[in-house]
Amino acid sequence: MTLLATPAVTVIVPGFDVAEYAVDALDSLRAQTRDDWIAILIDDASTDDTGAMFDAAAAADGRFRVVHHAARAGLGAARNTGLDLVDTPFVAFLDADDRLTPRALERLVGTVSASGSDFAVGAYVRLRPDSDGGYVSGAVQPWVAASTDPARTGTTLEHHPEVSANIVAWSKVSRTGLWQRTRLRFPVGVAYEDQIVAQQMYTRARAFDVIPDVVVEWRERADGSSITQHKDQLSVLLDYLAALAGGIAVLDTAGQRAAASARVRLILAMDLPPLIAIARDHPDDAYRRGVGAFTRELWDRAEADRPDLDPEVSTALGAARLW
Repeated sequence: MTLLATPAVTVIVPGFDVAEYAVDALDSLRAQTRDDWIAILIDDASTDDTGAMFDAAAAADGRFRVVHHAARAGLGAARNTGLDLVDTPFVAFLDADDRLTPRALERLVGTVSASGSDFAVGAYVRLRPDSDGGYVSGAVQPWVAASTDPARTGTTLEHHPEVSANIVAWSKVSRTGLWQRTRLRFPVGVAYEDQIVAQQMYTRARAFDVIPDVVVEWRERADGSSITQHKDQLSVLLDYLAALAGGIAVLDTAGQRAAASARVRLILAMDLPPLIAIARDHPDDAYRRGVGAFTRELWDRAEADRPDLDPEVSTALGAARLW
């Protein structure tokens, strides 16, 4: 059994019915080049073998600790459960269907330890199904690269507004004190719960670091069961739009105009066109009205500072404004 007396970082790993994928997540922790970690595995009342897999991991390796929720509470609540148990200097997140790259903790913990910043942010890639029944990593997407490349130490939103595009919980290692000092917690009962929290981290941090290293492979499940693969459902859409709007509101409230503008430009270019394509043929008028209202709001906001968009994107956005 592996057990370290003085771990530096706690990795919070929530999971619900992810037995098919959890072995990859756990193996990616075991494979870390930095081994002074512990992982709090949160079984969110799974109905498959996820809980048993977590228990087996803890029985074999003392760095794993397990919490079982009696009833399903959702991803935000599971992360909050883990946060309440952290007693290490640093904290990170890993969804139980994703996987860390081998040097992820070494690079992120090492960077923020040396700089004295509140957290460090790394790049990530999609892990997509291949034709052989496995998964293959994609390339770093342009907006991810813009948020993390080149490396920066001790920066802020004023100096690096493009980082506002990096809105996932699991691309970061932060000082536990940041969560305690600012009373940060994840929203409960909604999807896309990390988008608002990410912007709160950027606006409340005294300084943060960015590194171009890919630290996480983010799985797109072959069976289509990931929440990000269900944006055609009205309830998911409403949570998604609320998270996008809420993140912008956080930046606005903090007076981060450049970061808010960067976020609006990216949403217009990347997030809205796929939603508009879904809305065109969606059977529920409420879906189309929701997309149309959000498009009008962002388009009107960007009127004075219209981003350069692909002509096809501009045409689609213009049509959606009429819904």
